[in-house]
Amino acid sequence: MGQKGFYYDSTICTGCKTCQIACKDVNDLKVGSNYRRVYTVEGGRFPEVWGYYLSMSCNHCEKPKCAENCPTGAIYKRDKDGLVVHDEDRCVGCKMCLWSCPYEGPQYNKEEGKAGKCDGCADLIDEGENPACVDACGMRAIEFGDIEELREKYGDHTDLKVLSDYNLTKPSVTIKAIPEASK
Repeated sequence: MGQKGFYYDSTICTGCKTCQIACKDVNDLKVGSNYRRVYTVEGGRFPEVWGYYLSMSCNHCEKPKCAENCPTGAIYKRDKDGLVVHDEDRCVGCKMCLWSCPYEGPQYNKEEGKAGKCDGCADLIDEGENPACVDACGMRAIEFGDIEELREKYGDHTDLKVLSDYNLTKPSVTIKAIPEASK
């Protein structure tokens, strides 16, 4: 099994949120629900201030706590590519996945009374295409593929504050970031 994952280069991201909008569109998400979110991170103290954008979705972890703690098996890893997907029909809306994920991947839909999450656009992947967020990014700051190949190509950047629970879940993501984003 090859583990699929994301590479994200925050040093070239402009924070336009096109990836977030493409994700909302392809998943037909309502207001308030985002499977991919773009955050603005800033800090420092004048005159040494810094800032960057961070685009995050489900990290399709090697050891997903959301799947491990889902009582109905509605969230599970696909054997063929390691994507962590959600079966809406099996979801009972208990929110255990929301409480288990350290990266706020699963989202709760109040209208449906169920959770939902990024599935890496599994249906597009099965057709040989990229996830919607990847193709929408005008800066080409997001790439999707075999996580080991991405880490070999770009480096294994996991020493970031946003990935503080790395050893707990082993997220399938590598992020190029400014030095201030590191632990």
